[in-house]
Amino acid sequence: MDAHRRPPADHTLSLIAGGYAWLPQRMRQSPDRAVPLRIMGRPALALSGPEAVRFFYDEHNIRRHGAIPEPVTGLFGRGAVHTLDGQAHRQRKELFLPLLEPDRIAGVVGHVTAAWDEAVPEWAARPQVVLFDEAAAVLTRGVCRWAGVPLEDAEARSVAADLVAMVDGFATLGPRHWRARRARARQEARTARVIEDLRSGRGPAAGRPDSLLARVAAHRDVDGGRLPVRTAAVELLNVVRPTVAVSWFVAFAAHALHRWPAHRERLRDGDPAYAAAFAHEVRRFYPFAPFLGGRAARDLTWRGHQVPAGGTVLLDVFGQNHDEELWADPYTFRPRRFLERPPQRDELIPQGGCDPRTGHRCPGEGVTVGLLESLAVRLARLEYEVPAQDLRISLRRIPARVRSGFAVTAVHEPGQWPAAAGARAGAGAGS
Repeated sequence: MDAHRRPPADHTLSLIAGGYAWLPQRMRQSPDRAVPLRIMGRPALALSGPEAVRFFYDEHNIRRHGAIPEPVTGLFGRGAVHTLDGQAHRQRKELFLPLLEPDRIAGVVGHVTAAWDEAVPEWAARPQVVLFDEAAAVLTRGVCRWAGVPLEDAEARSVAADLVAMVDGFATLGPRHWRARRARARQEARTARVIEDLRSGRGPAAGRPDSLLARVAAHRDVDGGRLPVRTAAVELLNVVRPTVAVSWFVAFAAHALHRWPAHRERLRDGDPAYAAAFAHEVRRFYPFAPFLGGRAARDLTWRGHQVPAGGTVLLDVFGQNHDEELWADPYTFRPRRFLERPPQRDELIPQGGCDPRTGHRCPGEGVTVGLLESLAVRLARLEYEVPAQDLRISLRRIPARVRSGFAVTAVHEPGQWPAAAGARAGAGAGS
């Protein structure tokens, strides 16, 4: 990097402590949408914009191997597809490409919505439920059924809690991180036992030859050999874990419906186009991934800024999703924007950019959108009360979440009075 542009100090702690807003604030001050930095003692460059997305996802420019710090790698799982490049990445990604197929997306959505519908009567019998927690349990049950992963009803909540902890521990070195590592160890061990049972013909999973579990267990890597058991467990969790992470978006959807209730009626009508627009706007507007990182595969130049081979390159995800050059009134929640103009591949990047079939964009993005479309409609049709609680979303916490998890009371389907509320009303009338 040119000497006159080299930042005078390391920005690592500022980047972490500043949360989602730190990098976009600096990006707005840059006329070329590029910010020179110094991260972990290395020269770095942060980029933003559709052209930057294409630059970032070009393997001739950026590689992922060695780019993700060990504390984060430990949460993805060692040897995970996220850390591979070139032919090794393409071969491993074959595991996940079925997630792009409409029938597979519909399969996941069908299992999860069935689990949601099963859960609602139980919520109605309780004085209060926290939507974030309940969504995580529903998503865990649904995705495990779809994937062919054995899961007893009694263990669904503990498995869901571990999967949530694995997501919640990213980008922190405190207690959340260590909680996530312990959760990762438990779930890798549990999933590895399931893989071993399947490969040996034992256990309840052996009867689902078409399942994702069977696909992962049989997958052969670029060297022609089957994945080691632990690596297979990692990759199976790399489908299950991101699916359960949709609980963040479910809580954000509830938050949006509470703050801007006019959207509820439009969603209740079940218009698929509006449900899709609402899902895209939730993913654009609310904070999840702050940025993505890679290493310069060679000496690079971007708009006059130089990055030496091995230097860090960051793609400003949150900033791009709120860039006023791409989105009119970017800090206004307005689903209609996606009815006026469908999302463009390299503009809306909450789960990465470029082609998910060949690059590092999440192949499960379609699953996320499909789940959020269906669950947002169900949420809009659900009747409940929102008690006093802390609904703030801190932009300093990564990943951000609704502080209370979005608690609701008196849950019931339209036209049905919850049993618990009815009992309370009856007791009050007779006293």
